[in-house]
Amino acid sequence: MTIVSAAVVSPRGIPEATVARLPGYLRCLTTYADDGIASVSSEELAAVAGVSPAKLRKDLSHLGSYGTRGVGYEVDRLAYEISVALGLTQDWPVAIVGMGNLGRALAAYSGFGTRGFRVVALLDRDPEVIGTTVAGRRVRPMSDLPELVSGEGLAIGVIATPSDSAQEVCDQLTGAGVCSILNFAPRPLAVPEDVVVRKVDLSTELQILAFHEQRKSSPAATKAVTP
Repeated sequence: MTIVSAAVVSPRGIPEATVARLPGYLRCLTTYADDGIASVSSEELAAVAGVSPAKLRKDLSHLGSYGTRGVGYEVDRLAYEISVALGLTQDWPVAIVGMGNLGRALAAYSGFGTRGFRVVALLDRDPEVIGTTVAGRRVRPMSDLPELVSGEGLAIGVIATPSDSAQEVCDQLTGAGVCSILNFAPRPLAVPEDVVVRKVDLSTELQILAFHEQRKSSPAATKAVTP
């Protein structure tokens, strides 16, 4: 078992750094489309996405999209190209494991269906939670995992458990054949080499924000202090 880090290049030949920025571009393009905007320049899109125009153009070139001189990028077409590259043109079956406060909040999130994901199961190991209803779905036991993989095509597992049980849940997911995991638990996971793990660490993100807030209020506080 090894701790898996992101590869430099994805299986599709797109650099992982580019893959990480594509959802941001797609989010901006969706906003443009909702506002009825048909085309956007690389400078405009880059400014909204928070990257340089050169980086944006290089990222999109990996998709074979170069825009049109004097016109820019067609919003709908570019959004579709990014959706195809990210695999969002089909529904990906998802299971959320752990029906604590975070798991319940994720279960109630309505945005999964509009972004290419379909929650097929809510899971927990607590006998008092199993069988209850959360966000209109019955909570199922972890023993249902093999059936979900073979019958529902479960592709992605979301771990929303406390850190002390995250590895056990991860082992159960991978043992049942789930190869993509989104981990909300604040701990690294050991997984087989063919399993991809993405971590969402809310405490780390808050600590980074605290650093920036401190720097704004007292720039000298971030300078190195000599003993």
